[in-house]
Amino acid sequence: MIGGNVVEKSWGYELVINCGGCNDNIMSKEAVEKFSRDLVELIDMKAYGEPQVVYFAGHDPTKAGFTLVQLIETSSITAHFVDEYRQVYINIFSCKPFDPVIASDFVKDYFGAKDLKSVFMTRDVEKGITIKEV
Repeated sequence: MIGGNVVEKSWGYELVINCGGCNDNIMSKEAVEKFSRDLVELIDMKAYGEPQVVYFAGHDPTKAGFTLVQLIETSSITAHFVDEYRQVYINIFSCKPFDPVIASDFVKDYFGAKDLKSVFMTRDVEKGITIKEV
């Protein structure tokens, strides 16, 4: 869906979001966990287990930050947060349709992103991949 309208019937929907200029929520495990739970609810998905949030790449400040993996019944939400550059890279993939505008706006507000770029892909074995900027 885009803006509440079904885009097309496809097997999978993927939203890819890049954010820059983010707030301190990216450096808080608790904030990242809350983000995951709130996002799952907002886009009407069902979490499968708890969000996994682990700090990676502490040896390299240009890559260090939390990584999030949240399984959902229809696939997954993943993200990596880069502390030094205040960046966030998020992927939401689901075979159940969801509204990418609502998800993108939530990400921008939650992390206070000054810059956000996102694309929404519909994936289908027969039709291929359709990409639209959000």
